[in-house]
Amino acid sequence: MLLIYYLIFINILAAFVFRQDKGLAKRKQKRVSEKRLHTFELAGGVFSIVVLMYVLRHKNRKFSYFIWTFLILAGWVALLYFWTFRLKML
Repeated sequence: MLLIYYLIFINILAAFVFRQDKGLAKRKQKRVSEKRLHTFELAGGVFSIVVLMYVLRHKNRKFSYFIWTFLILAGWVALLYFWTFRLKML
């Protein structure tokens, strides 16, 4: 149950930072680094960022960002699958 609360919190935080980066890009100001965005994704915020990539139309054309984001997403999906289903069988 604690993991669910953590994922909700980190996804809200990641969404806020991703939205902030979009606003900074529109105003041509100093941006949030891709390294920082990927750090939020690795921490679990990848779910909100993937949705916002298409809702906000931000960073969805940059192939290198796209690839890393979806690799991180695949890792999180695999981790959650293993933790949810496989650990119950052990």
